[in-house]
Amino acid sequence: MVVGAFPIAKLLYLGVKQLSKPVANRIKAGARRSEFFKNYICLPPAQLYHWIEMRTKMRIMGFRGATIKPLNEDAAAELGAELLGEALVFLIGGGCMVLEYSRQATNSQRKEEELNATITNLQTQIAELALTTETLDAQLREVNRQLVSFPRPSKKGQEQDITCTKVAQ
Repeated sequence: MVVGAFPIAKLLYLGVKQLSKPVANRIKAGARRSEFFKNYICLPPAQLYHWIEMRTKMRIMGFRGATIKPLNEDAAAELGAELLGEALVFLIGGGCMVLEYSRQATNSQRKEEELNATITNLQTQIAELALTTETLDAQLREVNRQLVSFPRPSKKGQEQDITCTKVAQ
């Protein structure tokens, strides 16, 4: 089985998202019991949500000037607790996405830096090989120049002279 195909970080993020649902349910239950939570955290968003929802529905149906009655306290507390729970799950999921994105961006940047280092290394090696080639070419020209400057031997060794000249060229 390939270990790299299913990274541990993704499994951890999935676990956090799954654990966020029961945590959100416990917070919702606590919000329903606590008067402070109910009055200051759950009711205002629930009433605002209800007002926006009803206003939108009324406009869609063609009623422009209808007044919207607020929800009763129990219904608003329930709706506010649900909104709070959903917001928590959404925030935890969004946080996991941001963390995964930053992790992927870091990995991508690291790979790009490694690639740039490899390219720089290869360019350096090419430059060194070009310098070595030029040096060897200069040495070969010097050897050829020295071969040509030797005096020609007598007719007896003329075949050797022709062979050396061909090799030098």
